[in-house]
Amino acid sequence: MKTDKETFANIDRPMYILDEERLRRNLKLIKDVSDKAEIEIILAFKAYALWKTFPIFREYISATTASSLYEARLGYEEFGAPVHTYSPAYTGKVLPDIARMSSHLTFNSLSQYSRFHSAAKAANPDVSLGIRVNPEYSEVGTALYNPCAPGTRFGVLAEDLPAELPDDIDGFHCHCHCESGSDVFQRTLVHIEDKFSRWFPQLKWINFGGGHLMTRKDYDVELLVKMMRDFRRRYPNLKVILEPGSAFAWQTGELVAQVVDIVENHGIRTAILNVSFTCHMPDCLEMPYKPEVRGAVILPEGEAAGGKEYVYRLGGCSCLSGDFMGDWQFDHELRVGENIIFEDMLHYTTVKTNMFNGVSHPSIALLRQGGDLQVLREYTYDDYKHRMD
Repeated sequence: MKTDKETFANIDRPMYILDEERLRRNLKLIKDVSDKAEIEIILAFKAYALWKTFPIFREYISATTASSLYEARLGYEEFGAPVHTYSPAYTGKVLPDIARMSSHLTFNSLSQYSRFHSAAKAANPDVSLGIRVNPEYSEVGTALYNPCAPGTRFGVLAEDLPAELPDDIDGFHCHCHCESGSDVFQRTLVHIEDKFSRWFPQLKWINFGGGHLMTRKDYDVELLVKMMRDFRRRYPNLKVILEPGSAFAWQTGELVAQVVDIVENHGIRTAILNVSFTCHMPDCLEMPYKPEVRGAVILPEGEAAGGKEYVYRLGGCSCLSGDFMGDWQFDHELRVGENIIFEDMLHYTTVKTNMFNGVSHPSIALLRQGGDLQVLREYTYDDYKHRMD
């Protein structure tokens, strides 16, 4: 099926649409950074896990990162390569299976390491073990996403590490960013080295985690490349790994929805949609942030809409009172049945969707480079019902 990329006029149901051309543009940039910086960049499933597109990814990267047994299986079975795994906590029941599917396995604490490192090696003698460390520095402004906030459950402090690491610890994992620029990484790296460089001679690799938004237009890619090349010169024994999620899928696709009703209450006009913020765009409510809507202007929070035409709050289709965002100004009066197109809705949304209230997931489609729209998945009542089995 063909479709108009600007209006998606022939799409009449909720649908996430991934644009292959834009995806490949991101992948080419990421591979270029990897090659120039002489580092490994892998895909984090926490932000993107559309496994039917993995054949495209395999043309540019060779590994993925997982945080659970199911993610590990997805990478091992569908991406076709052992995964880099980190979890805040493993259990004895799943640890051997995770280890068998992992090339790298990182423990969140020394107690987790003590409890499970022997079992991991018994399950997979070739797995490379690591410890997550916490430099106690992060510029992530939203507390919900700050992994280094005081009291965090993530990572071991420098003061708690032994002077000599256990013989089977090969690497450090350090995650401090969320959709950050290379300038933030540059400042953070100073703290990481200050806290942990004394252990670097004992290691084989360091994983600087995710949040490196290198595909954003204003990201200074050359600074990142220079930083990583300089770091490799300082510590030639260390292989460097980055595991962004958002960067792969950044600005690669839309969520297409339709207006199903328009209501008004105390002067506020709400266009009710057949998608839900809480079900399909939860970060909008959690962070919170207002997504870009094609053909509309976001009005700043608290700005009076008086005197402005075509101003609408956008409401979701669940029964949650707070399932809405506002306000947007359109260039025309909205009507029932027309498409509302949310920009940049592939990363995180597709892995966080839920069926609260029995609201179905939007379909998932891939817009091929030749212009054909390939529907990858449609959801039915059985998908909702069998969640309760």
